[in-house]
Amino acid sequence: IFWRSVGSDSHAGTPYMYSTFEGGFGVPACESDPTDRQKIIILGGGPNRIGQGIEFDYCCVHACYALREAGFETIMVNCNPETVSTDYDTSDRLYFEPLTAEDVIALVRREQDRGTVLGCIVQYGGQTPLKLSQALTEAGIPILGTSADAIDVAEDRERFQALLHKLGLKQPDNGIARSTAEAESIADTVGYPVVMRPSYVLGGRAMEIVHDRAGLLRYMRNSGEASLKLGPVLLDRYLNDAIEVDVDCICDGQSVYVAGVMEHIEEAGIHSGDSACSLPPYSLAPATITELKAQTETMALALGVVGLMNVQFAVKDGAIFVLEVNPRASRTVPFVAKATGVAVAKIGARVMAGAKLAEFNLDDDRVAPHVAVKEAVFPFARFPGVDTILGPEMKSTGEVMGLDQSFERAFAKSQLGAGVKLPQSGAVFLSVRDGDKVGLVQMARRLTDMGFQVLATRGTAARISAAGLPVKVVNKV
Repeated sequence: IFWRSVGSDSHAGTPYMYSTFEGGFGVPACESDPTDRQKIIILGGGPNRIGQGIEFDYCCVHACYALREAGFETIMVNCNPETVSTDYDTSDRLYFEPLTAEDVIALVRREQDRGTVLGCIVQYGGQTPLKLSQALTEAGIPILGTSADAIDVAEDRERFQALLHKLGLKQPDNGIARSTAEAESIADTVGYPVVMRPSYVLGGRAMEIVHDRAGLLRYMRNSGEASLKLGPVLLDRYLNDAIEVDVDCICDGQSVYVAGVMEHIEEAGIHSGDSACSLPPYSLAPATITELKAQTETMALALGVVGLMNVQFAVKDGAIFVLEVNPRASRTVPFVAKATGVAVAKIGARVMAGAKLAEFNLDDDRVAPHVAVKEAVFPFARFPGVDTILGPEMKSTGEVMGLDQSFERAFAKSQLGAGVKLPQSGAVFLSVRDGDKVGLVQMARRLTDMGFQVLATRGTAARISAAGLPVKVVNKV
């Protein structure tokens, strides 16, 4: 493989390279021309798609800025022309290459011809570069930050389960299936509903909540059997009416800084990329938040994380369950950084390059003077006919943020930013299942007090009417 520079035809020497396979027409020339500096290579996320978006590019760009300021030569590897990370002046050098082991190893070998390659950052481009950590390690290429083995502990369900048992932390009942028959047996043991997903996925692709054996068999026919060729299918007991919480932290291997604890507004089971969330949490008890931080710190130190880590928890009836740990930057990092004023991605990159958290004067107990609410933006208007019901598979294509002194006003601003037109009057249709009717009357009363007319299906209307509230019955279609 040889590399050509985008500016080579005009001899501009632009350090923006793409690879070619040459031979048969004289002596091939490589125009990469590595420098003799200390270098850090940052692996991007590749093309934007649902589940792998601009949030990760934000992290890569800020890593370039932070490491350049620290005196390192920054080398960006990505293949998306629509992102800032591939702008010619973001990094010192850019390789416009696909994120595959073959391409990345080849360009690292070229950079090693001169100067010192300190290592590759795989944490900032989402799941795509994270999957390369084992191949790079086997090729003798150093990984900056969290080791490939620690990444595998968090990603491998059996190894991670053993770690949680050792730490005394809770998980929803779960199992690992390598066949349809095994999946049926596990689901019968943990109990329906269950969340089913393939191994090593991002954006919740092919994830689904199944409520009975027929749904499980349909899932295995449509998605599961194909997934089994790449790895086992994971089954988790679905926690009804649980609150999901995201926690982002930075660890230097010895100490941990919890950057943000975010309470989801939608219940657990909605993909975190599709859920609105509040920082700080708007309903969790202070003792619960303290325990969430403590569990995050325990896992980060036990995994040997160096850099960023994201944890997803579920809180049900006061009990805390660990849903998953991602030993990388999460899509919430830009939101946390803007909400708190802490340059999370920059500090994480410096930590991966050897700095200690004590150098940055971070305060775990600092409370921002405002509430920040993140809301997802969906492309449904452009894709008529797409199922608008949210679930564990990500559907959003963007996000907005509302800031104010109170949660209510911050949430209202986030809805306005997302293009949601909040009605001030009119009729509201309510129809809920029996399990959700506990909180129905309070909702109907508040809507009535605001001047809305309440319409409801027969069973829902009966519950509202029994509470002495006006309601108009409409038939199910």
